Amino acid sequence: MESSLDTQSTSQSDGVDGASESPIGETSATIVRTVSDLVDVMGRGGLTELDLDYLDVRIRLRVGPQHPAPIQYVSMESTGQAPPPPVSAVAAPAAAPVRAGHIITAPMVGTFYSAPSPQDPPFVTVGDMVRTGQVIGIIEAMKIMNEITADADGVVAEVVATNATAVEYGSELIRLAPAGG
Repeated sequence: MESSLDTQSTSQSDGVDGASESPIGETSATIVRTVSDLVDVMGRGGLTELDLDYLDVRIRLRVGPQHPAPIQYVSMESTGQAPPPPVSAVAAPAAAPVRAGHIITAPMVGTFYSAPSPQDPPFVTVGDMVRTGQVIGIIEAMKIMNEITADADGVVAEVVATNATAVEYGSELIRLAPAGG
C-alpha cells in the first residue's frame, strides 16, 4: 500500500526549561514507528484515508497510486497557525454501468492478481464454469497472499479487475452469468 504523508509539527520547548515532549515523539525513529503503526491500522481496517490531529502534531495518510508519492514536510508558521491544507482537485467518479449477473467483489484492500504467478495462466477466463469455493484470484494485502474464492456458481462473463492492480473493499473482480444461460 502506497501512502502519502503530510506532517506538521512545532517544538514545544522554545528554549524554556521543563517543556513537555510531543505525544507522538521527538525522535525520527519514534515518528516513523507511529506512522508505520498507523499504516498498519489503515491496512487492517480497509481505510483509504486517515487524519490525526493531536496537540501540535498533524498527520495525514492517504492510499495513493502505486508509484511512490513524494513526502512533503510542512512546518508551522511562527504565529503558531498551521498553513491551510493543500487543495486537490478530485474528479467525481463516473456512474458505473449496470451489469447483469452476479458480481464477485474484493473482500479487502490490496493488489489483485488473476494468476498464481506471472508465468502461470489466470485462475479463470471468460467462458469458464466456476463453482462456489473455487479460487478466482489472489489479493495481496500487507505482504500476505489471500486466495479469493467464488461465492456463487456461474460462467465467467467478464473479468472486471485488471491483473496486478490495486483494489478496495467492494471492488468488482469477476462478473458471473447464471450457469444455465
